[in-house]
Amino acid sequence: MKDVKLRVARPTDRLDEVVRFYRDGLGFEVIASFDDHDGFDGRMLGYPGAPWHLEFTYHPGHKAGRAPTQDNLLVFYLPDHEAWKAAVERMHANGFTPVSSFNPYWDRRGVTFEDPDGYRVVLQNAAWDV
Repeated sequence: MKDVKLRVARPTDRLDEVVRFYRDGLGFEVIASFDDHDGFDGRMLGYPGAPWHLEFTYHPGHKAGRAPTQDNLLVFYLPDHEAWKAAVERMHANGFTPVSSFNPYWDRRGVTFEDPDGYRVVLQNAAWDV
């Protein structure tokens, strides 16, 4: 399974707002998109060539709702302090305000932001050595 690629997909009621959060705030690129594909619109965000990306879909007439809890997280590990600081500053510059993490562990070395659907993203200033 070494060559596995990961797509994290979820619906949203706010496609344009969610794209803005992940594209402008986090600096991801829209690497693919579709409109009215069997009634769905979608955007894939990430980095070209990366083994992962995020997909957000919108289907008119279907209510996707908000995150079920405040502990639904995507955690991005940025071990370089300057890169981490730049990522946090980009979020602020795009109008996104940090929130306190449900689990205080993430506030010790990271900053948490909530996307328009209530899902949370942690920018963690640490290495992930697994």
